[in-house]
Amino acid sequence: MINLKVNGVEQAFDGDPGTPLMWYVRDELGLAGTKYGCGTGLCGACTVHVDGKAVQGCLTTVSEAAGASVTTIEGLSPDGNHPVQVAWRELNVPQCGFCQAGQIMQASALLAANPNPSDQEILDGMQGNICRCGCYQRIVGAVRQTSRGA
Repeated sequence: MINLKVNGVEQAFDGDPGTPLMWYVRDELGLAGTKYGCGTGLCGACTVHVDGKAVQGCLTTVSEAAGASVTTIEGLSPDGNHPVQVAWRELNVPQCGFCQAGQIMQASALLAANPNPSDQEILDGMQGNICRCGCYQRIVGAVRQTSRGA
């Protein structure tokens, strides 16, 4: 039995310990905001937080998250008003929207670790999160806006 906390709720997993965390939160817990993109850790669509650190849910196993606190996009802010989410809406960041949950999770972890990043630190911190629509300027702008508290 693997115990972990997901979005503040204690959970117990009695399946294959090698199950990717992404599939556990999606299939077992019904939290579909975490997206399956590439399955190889290259796109970032599956980004979640494990003990506050952004990780790729497709590469992180449930056993690696044992005893940890996992946050998905649904748990970042139950009402959708985390400062990063607000900036995303104000700047109309998404185009198709598929990657945006992973982008937001990566950005919020970046800002938790570095509340006032430079543009280069934003670019470096968002590496590994791919937006096929090319919304990078708006993504950087939203991170910048959140860091300034605007």
